[in-house]
Amino acid sequence: MSQRSAPDRPARRAASPVLPWDAAVPETQPPPPPIRPRRSAPRQRPAAAQEPATYEPQPFQPAPFEPAPFEPAPFNPALHDPYDEVQTLPPGALPATRPARPARQVGQVGPVRPARPGRDRRAAPPAERRQLQARPLPESVLPMPAAEPLPVEPPVALFTPLPPPAPRGEPTAGSAAELTHDTIMRQETARPTQGWRGWLVSASAGLVNPGVGPIEQAQNDLLRRIRRPLPGPHRIAIASIKGGVGKTTVAACLGLMLADYRGDRVVALDANPDAGTLADRLTGDSSLTVRQLLAASESIGSLTDVARFTSLAGRLQVLASAQDPAVSESFDRAEYEQVCEVLTRFFNIVITDSGTGLVHSAMHGTLALADSLVIVGALSVDGAASAAKTLDWLLARGHSELVADAVVVLSHDRGSEDVDADLVREHFIARCRALVEIPADRHLAAGGRIQLAALSRGANQAYLELAANVADSFGAAIAAGSADGGEPE
Repeated sequence: MSQRSAPDRPARRAASPVLPWDAAVPETQPPPPPIRPRRSAPRQRPAAAQEPATYEPQPFQPAPFEPAPFEPAPFNPALHDPYDEVQTLPPGALPATRPARPARQVGQVGPVRPARPGRDRRAAPPAERRQLQARPLPESVLPMPAAEPLPVEPPVALFTPLPPPAPRGEPTAGSAAELTHDTIMRQETARPTQGWRGWLVSASAGLVNPGVGPIEQAQNDLLRRIRRPLPGPHRIAIASIKGGVGKTTVAACLGLMLADYRGDRVVALDANPDAGTLADRLTGDSSLTVRQLLAASESIGSLTDVARFTSLAGRLQVLASAQDPAVSESFDRAEYEQVCEVLTRFFNIVITDSGTGLVHSAMHGTLALADSLVIVGALSVDGAASAAKTLDWLLARGHSELVADAVVVLSHDRGSEDVDADLVREHFIARCRALVEIPADRHLAAGGRIQLAALSRGANQAYLELAANVADSFGAAIAAGSADGGEPE
């Protein structure tokens, strides 16, 4: 029970302050449970619980085996098989067995078995054995007849036998001629530089080389023709009986092509007595003209002296004509020949842009000294007619060799679809060595400064063909020098 008793409750209540909720607390509320003191030591278990349990195994006692009594199955006539009567034995009877063979004693010899019926061939006498062997075999066992031997061809020599070596001290003839660059060096496939073939070679660092395409191969052939060796100075005349057909444009582009793709010196001379525009189309510098060169011709002794009177367009030297028409009238045949004599001493190729017409004095000197001739026309009625009249005029004046070796250039800037182009081509191909058609080009039609990089692909290719056709006459000059019996100068 609680230490607090019930009689003390009214006294304690009277001493404590009265709270409003004390009236609600019932008088019969059970006292709170007593507070137990905390144990400082663990509970002690009984001694019996702390002792370890011991296990004592019991001996194994098997249960007695009692076999169940055998009870045969009842006989069922429906499942009875009459054949079972033969195999069925009465109860307690044993099946009949074969009598056992008596045991053989050690060293005892068994009974001798009789020989099998038949003839023993191994025991046959030699005569009978030969008869057996001589008996013919059946056809199915006969050997096949020997096939005829195939014809044996003589062995093919894999290597050509070398000729016997020449005796030492006696060199063979032509041995030095065999050791050339083409025979010693291995032939390598040319690497393309254009199109997808060039891209593939550059992308694979040269490991994949599909070879040069047909377009690039054709261009390489043109460049090879342009770079023909030249035995000496070569003079090229650009002529036309009519003006306004692109003669100055052809002279400028031909000079740029030959100067860019050849290693020798090329100069373009404006021989137009009527203030030509060759220098304006190439360099724009016409302050120094052919008139100043003529005045100082006796003091010129080197290429540097000539360069003081020319302007440079890339690698092409340009010599302008006199821009004063009153003075240019005195530029005659003798003066032209004097200028050509100075230029041919320092330049390999001299391109002359002759004036309009063919009857002036300078034109006679141009035709007299020309090694090659380029006739310029247009693919129009008047342009084609003027080119044909130029050829007729040259033939009438005794220049048949120049006409036969001439190259005709037809410009498409003034062309028309109404003109029968095939008929025009057939006419000039039958009369001249080559025909080149220049397609219409906006850069050239503007009449300004000429830049090869600004040309269209068609115009660039056409001028390459023109330069290659003109350079074909360089080889003819070498052949003519060889036919004369001497080396070219």
